[in-house]
Amino acid sequence: MTAAPSGTRRVMLLIGQLRVGGTEKQVFLLATGLFRSGVAVDVVTLHSDGPYRDALELAGVHVHNAGFTGMSTGPMALPRNLLAAVRLIRLIRRLRPDVLHAFLYHGYVIGAPIAWLARVPVVVAGRRSLSDFKRARRWVYALERVATRLTRHVVANAVAVAEDTRRVEGIVPGKLSVIYNGLPESAFVPGTPARIVTDLPVVCCVANLKTHKGHRFLIEAVALLAARGTPCTLVLAGEGPERDALLRQAANLGVDLRLLGLRRDIEALMNRASAVVLASLYEGMSNAVMEAMAAGKPIVATAVGGTRELLSGRGLLVPPADPPALADALERVLRDPHLSASLGVAARAWAMDNLGVDSMIDRHLVLYRRLLEERCAG
Repeated sequence: MTAAPSGTRRVMLLIGQLRVGGTEKQVFLLATGLFRSGVAVDVVTLHSDGPYRDALELAGVHVHNAGFTGMSTGPMALPRNLLAAVRLIRLIRRLRPDVLHAFLYHGYVIGAPIAWLARVPVVVAGRRSLSDFKRARRWVYALERVATRLTRHVVANAVAVAEDTRRVEGIVPGKLSVIYNGLPESAFVPGTPARIVTDLPVVCCVANLKTHKGHRFLIEAVALLAARGTPCTLVLAGEGPERDALLRQAANLGVDLRLLGLRRDIEALMNRASAVVLASLYEGMSNAVMEAMAAGKPIVATAVGGTRELLSGRGLLVPPADPPALADALERVLRDPHLSASLGVAARAWAMDNLGVDSMIDRHLVLYRRLLEERCAG
């Protein structure tokens, strides 16, 4: 990892909250990496903190909470949010960051105009997902376009996300970059497998239990596998509103399902897995797939979003919402040790070359420096 480029003295990273999640982990890795490189870093949450706050503070990164609240919380939500906006403007003016980098929709929709009012030299928006969730809500697009006009640059974490952003918003190529998520060194180090008691092969999926993650199709595929004579234990790491429905479905189909809830020991889960799977209906850039690649595991996933570019030639890709195709691919890796090993080796090699955390941090530092230099020259 390189030292901080001249001119980049302080960076502010803005995100809604710091719970356990893919983007939150990337903010943690970026913040601590920038700090180690000599940049003063502040992380600001819009409405709440989470487990990563303590880890950031322990690493020397200051965390601030702006105090925004949801509009559904009652008639006092609007005045409270106006006060939160004023507090955030004052915080920015006091800390005087050279760059404000906002993550996820609410982060850049709220952060871009506030950073403009606070006269931040460079504002960057971090895009982490496709536009599927916004299609039926025109006002969401409208707010996003306003924020984009106030933003100096947009960083996507996958080529698929960048192409979607360019197609939907018409952003010129020079305002858009792709920087892949980063993996810490620990993700590449073989460790002790998690303890999961079963005599069957373990198929692991790390994803929040939400409808668009496609768990119901995965459970159906595992039931098909058992009917073909290839039973396995399905392990799901994550929490969400689909939990009870998935338990009922698995019980009805006779699937050996283990729900582990939120886990921080992802490397250990990967080390225990016979195969890793992601059945998402749509996806930006999956940290879980990246972590499975670093662990050298055979991966079966739906050909959506950034997953395609991650696993092209290095994993088995299937159509979304297609349990028979998912079962076919899982059966191939569980029954063919040679195929399983070769996919794992190829995935790990590509991850080592392209997904290291130091590369991710260096590319952000180079981008910040270029944007600051362009602003000064302009």
